[in-house]
Amino acid sequence: MLSFFKRFVNYNEREITRLQKIVDQINLLDDKAKALKDADFPAETKSLQESIRSGEKKLDEVLPWSFALVREAGRRVNNMRHYDVQLMAGVALHEGKVVEQKTGEGKTLTATTALYLNALAGKGAHLVTVNDYLARRDAGWMGSIFHFLGMTTSAMISGASLLYDPEFTDADAHDPRLIHLRTVTRKEAYAADITYGINSEFGFDYLRDNMAQQLSGVVQRGFTFAIVDEADSVLIDEARTPHIISAPYEQDTSKYFEYAKIVKQLSPETDYIIDEKLRTAHLTEPGIEKIEKMLGIENIYEKDFEMVFHIEAALKAEVLFKKDKEYIVRGSEVVIVDEFTGRLLEGRRFSEGLHQAIEAKENVAIQRESRTLATVSLQNYFRMYEKLAGMTGTAATEAEEFSKIYKTEVLVMPTHRDMVRIDHPDMIYKTEAAKFNAVVEDIAEQYKKGRPVLVGTTAIDKNEHLSHLLKKRGIPHELLNAKNHEREASIIAQAGKKNAITVATNMAGRGVDIILGGDLKTENIKTDAQRKKAQAEWQKEHEIVTELGGLYVIGTERHESRRIDNQLRGRAGRQCDAGETRFYVSLEDDVMRIFGGEQISSMMTMLKFPEDQPLSHSMVSRAIEQAQIKVEGFHFDSRKHVVEYDDVLNKQREILYKMRHSILFGVEQDIDAFNTTVQQTIDEQIASMGASFFALQESDPEMQDQFSVDVATLFNLDPKKLKSLIEGRDQESFTKYIEENVAKQLEEKKKTVGPEIWNQVIRSMFLSSIDQYWTQHLTAIEDLREGINLRGYAQMDPLVEYKNEAFKLFEKLLDSIRYEAIRRMMYVEITMNPHGDEHEGHNHAHYNYNETPKKSLAEQVQPKAVKPVKAEKKASSPSVSEPSAEAKKKLGRNDLCPCGSGKKWKKCHFPNMP
Repeated sequence: MLSFFKRFVNYNEREITRLQKIVDQINLLDDKAKALKDADFPAETKSLQESIRSGEKKLDEVLPWSFALVREAGRRVNNMRHYDVQLMAGVALHEGKVVEQKTGEGKTLTATTALYLNALAGKGAHLVTVNDYLARRDAGWMGSIFHFLGMTTSAMISGASLLYDPEFTDADAHDPRLIHLRTVTRKEAYAADITYGINSEFGFDYLRDNMAQQLSGVVQRGFTFAIVDEADSVLIDEARTPHIISAPYEQDTSKYFEYAKIVKQLSPETDYIIDEKLRTAHLTEPGIEKIEKMLGIENIYEKDFEMVFHIEAALKAEVLFKKDKEYIVRGSEVVIVDEFTGRLLEGRRFSEGLHQAIEAKENVAIQRESRTLATVSLQNYFRMYEKLAGMTGTAATEAEEFSKIYKTEVLVMPTHRDMVRIDHPDMIYKTEAAKFNAVVEDIAEQYKKGRPVLVGTTAIDKNEHLSHLLKKRGIPHELLNAKNHEREASIIAQAGKKNAITVATNMAGRGVDIILGGDLKTENIKTDAQRKKAQAEWQKEHEIVTELGGLYVIGTERHESRRIDNQLRGRAGRQCDAGETRFYVSLEDDVMRIFGGEQISSMMTMLKFPEDQPLSHSMVSRAIEQAQIKVEGFHFDSRKHVVEYDDVLNKQREILYKMRHSILFGVEQDIDAFNTTVQQTIDEQIASMGASFFALQESDPEMQDQFSVDVATLFNLDPKKLKSLIEGRDQESFTKYIEENVAKQLEEKKKTVGPEIWNQVIRSMFLSSIDQYWTQHLTAIEDLREGINLRGYAQMDPLVEYKNEAFKLFEKLLDSIRYEAIRRMMYVEITMNPHGDEHEGHNHAHYNYNETPKKSLAEQVQPKAVKPVKAEKKASSPSVSEPSAEAKKKLGRNDLCPCGSGKKWKKCHFPNMP
């Protein structure tokens, strides 16, 4: 770790020197940019776009001039001129690096240069942020700069998409930065040159695009360049939480309440073991026996393994997940609280039955379990971008993870002005009660002076407890947590006023600066005289707060991650402002209790420290930091482990979505490629049948009958004719008969309705087949993932086993899709609806089609239709039919299995064999 840190520091110094030389080139163009007229800027943009899109120049070649244009546009439009360090950071963002800029260094303005430059290519540039407010604010605020330059800007927020339009005025928008945003369609928003949006909307739109049944339903247009704001929060803290589109299915929810009652009767001393480091809870033998006695069964593992799964989920919900820390109860709903940002994760649910277990624990209505229709992790979504950059106030501590997971380097930018904030050593108390009493005393002392104080807590319950103590002391304050997050921006904006006391969870001010003297309110300012008066009053307030020592930040607990602590510290000392920070810690805090407070505790006991007397020394603070480094390493390994497993599904997702993309876009964009894909699918299935031909030559006649019925059922052919070809051992005639008859049937259907409608019907059938079996595949992968670690007990590598099993499941998935798509094509009946309304984007009447076949020739021979046999080695394929009892008697264990798998009977369908 130390050698990595040294390499990082040396690399950072070299890069800063290199970037300064590029900034010097930009500065040389400053006068040229200032000489331009306002009307010249869109013309310059158009000229740059033409040179880039024609291939005449590359982005790096036009970087100095494009950056000079953006800086001058910012000065003219918003009176905001980029500092040299902001230009330096902009170059690093363009190069695909993660940039660390201290709080107040102007990340919002910094991003404009890299966004403008990369948008010149015409493929769109995205800025991803953490909440709706920041996406709307930044699109409206910076949109004026981009409009001045001749570019369009949009915002992607929950339930809406907005476009910056200076001709439009929203009368309800109180913030002047939001008045020119009008509602547009999702597709129009993504078509803008620059798109701001929250990470979840980008991810869900990607999934929805890959579930679209019509080309008009696809809204995104590629993944070229993205800047992730608060990159540590999005790419690391939220990385393990996948985006899931799901659908509910029926189930009995009463069992969850029963399991919740059972675990409440268990004793922590004897019935279960808690590992707080790993966040796990396991039943002991006495605990299992107690549960079996309560349920009246002899062995819960033999009775119903699903029962054990849900009981363990109920146990975790009871002992590891605390109300107002990991979640809140809002009405009859359990809502997850993000442990890193303190915000509510609306619409997210804990997986593996845990959310239902918590709902039962809190005795609220249990929402039905859902079935996953589509899913993608943030890690794999953002790794799709050709170039990914990020910016945040705290990235250096996670440089190794950014490098290994995202292949991006971290650069720490110098500040525009020197940092003068004072960071005091931690104050460590023996008990939590003594710690909070000390915090209240410190706040009271600062309040008497009139100094603004920001207090950071790690959870809602601690947040409300401290608020209760302050009320008892009669100290007025603002309380900010996930329960009243709607006022977050306004509370934080005024947290720097004289006498302001703000008690907040980790969510404190993400994206909103705390300005000494408070934010200058401009909503009611109409004239220049009013503006000057307001500015003078603010300046006076600012000077008073500065003389008092600036913002005083108190941390009431150390977080497991140093980044979260640094984010809290970073609220003070922006732009060389005065400020102080201090953390209060108790030996009862989670980090100290779980990760190494024993040594400090024994030392305080040995020295007979009074409960209300703190231990404060830089050596102790360093010891705590070392403990945090160990925890960060542990969590990094955990996230890396998740990525290794998720990469397996991600590769399968890429293959399947590519197939789906070719089908969806083929009809309207590349009909030849579409027809080739369809024909290739049919040819592969026929080839599979042909490969099974010889495998059945020596088998029982009953097996030959079954095979002919299988083939006839799929392709709607005459099984008697097929059987005669099998008996005649004429494989060429067998294959030719299938090919000719399939082509004839499909050609007749095509002539009946016309090629345009026929192609759209085929597209619909292919897409629905893909979606149907992909959903089943996701469920199978989830089940596999849950149990694969048990292979470790057999001295197998779970990851290797997972990859092998997932590959088999994926092969089965592709076979099933191919089979089902062909089956539907062969039996589809299309009924034209000449009176149907014209559908937007279609030049034909509506049509209905029935995929349920009439009674086929095959069904007249044998009513029960089964899927065809396969010749490939598919160990677990559901399409393989077992040999009859009579056939089994005639076969030896080492003979080839008559199912056509190519495997020995003892390894395939032999009784009691795997």
